[in-house]
Amino acid sequence: MSYAHFMVIESILAQLDAEIAKLTQARALLAGTGKVAAKLTAHNAKTATAKPHRKHVLSAEARKRIADAQRRRWAAQRAKAKKEA
Repeated sequence: MSYAHFMVIESILAQLDAEIAKLTQARALLAGTGKVAAKLTAHNAKTATAKPHRKHVLSAEARKRIADAQRRRWAAQRAKAKKEA
């Protein structure tokens, strides 16, 4: 199963969970079961519709720039330590 296919399924499941939460909340309000259940279902609906976190991927060029900058910092520290010694 590809990653894209998995993401589509996850999106559908999140939408279904949100719809179930809305229906549960509507039923609770109609049945008069109290405010606590309504608050819980509203909270669950918010968390169900949250998008999954995606991994941050850097390009090879960006990794090279970061590595070069770090090497410059190290070189500066070595030069400073040499002067002080």
